[in-house]
Amino acid sequence: MEQKGRIPFVKFQWFFIAISAVLVIASLAVMMTKGLNYGIDFKGGARLVYQFQQPVNEGEIKTILSGINMSDAQVVRYGEASDNRMAIKVEKAAEHAQVGVVVTQALEGAFGAGKVELQEEETVGPRVGKELRKKAWLAVIFAVILMLIYIGYRFDFLFAPGAVVALIHDVLITLGVFALLGKEVNLTILAAFLTIVGYSINDTIVVFDRIRENQHGISRGTIGKVVNLSLNQTLARTIVTSLTVLFVLVVIFLKGGGALHNFAFALIIGMVLGTYSSLFIATPCYVGMYKAAPSIRHLFGSKR
Repeated sequence: MEQKGRIPFVKFQWFFIAISAVLVIASLAVMMTKGLNYGIDFKGGARLVYQFQQPVNEGEIKTILSGINMSDAQVVRYGEASDNRMAIKVEKAAEHAQVGVVVTQALEGAFGAGKVELQEEETVGPRVGKELRKKAWLAVIFAVILMLIYIGYRFDFLFAPGAVVALIHDVLITLGVFALLGKEVNLTILAAFLTIVGYSINDTIVVFDRIRENQHGISRGTIGKVVNLSLNQTLARTIVTSLTVLFVLVVIFLKGGGALHNFAFALIIGMVLGTYSSLFIATPCYVGMYKAAPSIRHLFGSKR
């Protein structure tokens, strides 16, 4: 079953598992200490996007907002520096009547009438934001549970834990990166996380399907060789698929601007992690389950 020139993935499985464990723990630590930067969708408040006819910086806008008792507002550049667009996020928008009108008047007073254009305005109440945040996390949890059920039905339940561990691994590390960099988590990013879940499970299923095809005469002694052979057989397909998706995401990340920037960033991180976890997390979990639980294989109807 072994062939020359094959990459010994299984041989180094504990090395990669250790790396992933460190990354997951670090991600959890960052999220607990620094927290996630929830957007208006999940936190409530107002988000305003302005187009300026002249170059401006965040400091100038913050100074103007301080003069109208909005010193706590967040100001970030929206798109490229040459676009002259700024996004203003006011968390306690309820305290400011007609927040869009007030901010626009202040900016026009500083830069001149007609020199500032309000392009986007979004307002969400704190109660609605809290409810959306709850539903967002439930959506991710339900997606993972459905994946567990599907993998268990499609293959057998020895495959399912590895697939779910890989999904949780990908989502947690991506969230950790967002927490570390202070990037906003909103409904668009939720869509990115659900896409990551779908991409990761798709890649894992391809590997699992090849393992099942190679299960002729499989045993506790040969399971590692079967998995290693299967990973090598699907490696070319995995690399080609991942690179084609990566090329598109990098273009969106660099040229998409605005909300698409963070969306593409999340997908780039998640796609790389999804490919990695399919090779080095999901399959070692299956090997461990196969070796440690022969009785469970029969209990859940494994064919081997």
